[in-house]
Amino acid sequence: MSLFARAFLLIALLLLVSALASFQLWRLHEREPRARELAQQTVSTVNLTRAALVNADPFLRRELLFELNEREGIRIAPLTGGERLEPLPRDPLLERVAERVRAALGRGTRFALARDGVEGFWVSFAIDEDQYWVMLPRERFELEFGAGWLGWAAGLLALALAGAWLIASRIARPLAALAQAAARLGRGEAHEPLAETGPRELATVAAAFNRMAADLEALERSRATVLAGISHDLRTPLSRLRLALEMSGAPAPIAAGMAADIEEMDRVIGQFLDYARGEDEPRVPGDLDALVADVVAACARRGEPVRFAAGAVPRFAFAPLAVRRAVANLVNNALAHAGTPVEVVTRVENRAAIVEVLDRGPGIPEADIERLKRPFTRRDDARGGAGGAGLGLAIAERVAHAHGGRLELGPRSGGGLAARLVLSLR
Repeated sequence: MSLFARAFLLIALLLLVSALASFQLWRLHEREPRARELAQQTVSTVNLTRAALVNADPFLRRELLFELNEREGIRIAPLTGGERLEPLPRDPLLERVAERVRAALGRGTRFALARDGVEGFWVSFAIDEDQYWVMLPRERFELEFGAGWLGWAAGLLALALAGAWLIASRIARPLAALAQAAARLGRGEAHEPLAETGPRELATVAAAFNRMAADLEALERSRATVLAGISHDLRTPLSRLRLALEMSGAPAPIAAGMAADIEEMDRVIGQFLDYARGEDEPRVPGDLDALVADVVAACARRGEPVRFAAGAVPRFAFAPLAVRRAVANLVNNALAHAGTPVEVVTRVENRAAIVEVLDRGPGIPEADIERLKRPFTRRDDARGGAGGAGLGLAIAERVAHAHGGRLELGPRSGGGLAARLVLSLR
């Protein structure tokens, strides 16, 4: 669950619980005055009914009873002792009303919630030796929750949810922006400064992150400048060494070995320059299959048999020189560490273009895969002891990240390594 959803639910729950607690406190606070008022109404009704029956003409009592029933909703019945009575429920309000009515009318006053199936608030009273029941409508003793209450409750709920959304969004939005900025920084993209606004704590975090990103970018620029400068300066003496070797007249085996060492040093310097150059190349629509075919053809011209199976990848925008370097690095790694045969396959999968380089070498242990993607990292004992600067996989992964993809290394079915360069088509 996201931070926004969690904060929204917790704040909304807190507001709703607070509202319910406030409503319960109000009910507890108004119970006593309401019980006193209902008890006074009940006692007054019983006393007025008793007085009306006592003072009424015996021939007009029947009409009086009908009038009380129709106008006031009050029903009077004699107490026979054989009625089916339903006792009052254990309700705090009704218990307080009964206690006050009994104190006013006498300890012998009886109460019932229903008499012979007729529901109401039944109270007994006496006229001389005769006992009677008087029934008051039950609605008088119940809180009415009509459309007005529902409207207020809906309004309160909407207000609580709106407040929770506002508070949660003010917390989650800067953190989401921080997470996105960290992801962009991790992919090697240019940092877009975060807004240093909002609550003091979040503004402080944003300012600290901006300073960290600026320091990292400055450090990266300095490192790239130093690396590029050193690599460029080293190529001049290498050229002199190559020329001197050709003019030295040294024996062929010695000259060949020295030339191979010079070529290896030149390749390492080339990797330094490629890594220091970064991925600032603009993207243009291009044919990935044609680019991979050119890389494979260059290998064929060097006498290195590499098979290529094109997967009809549609044209999409990518940085051609950067992708060429990445593919060439993966193919050269396979040739250097596994030998032939090396197979290169392209295809489209899940809205991404995939360049897969397959070899039959010793492979890479799963525990070392992520470590070997880091710059200047090698595992000579597992990959045949071939030379190199340990930048080939790091360059390929950086190119993949710059294109919204990734570099995957895993075992190949039947033995060997499968290196997959995944580039987003979007």
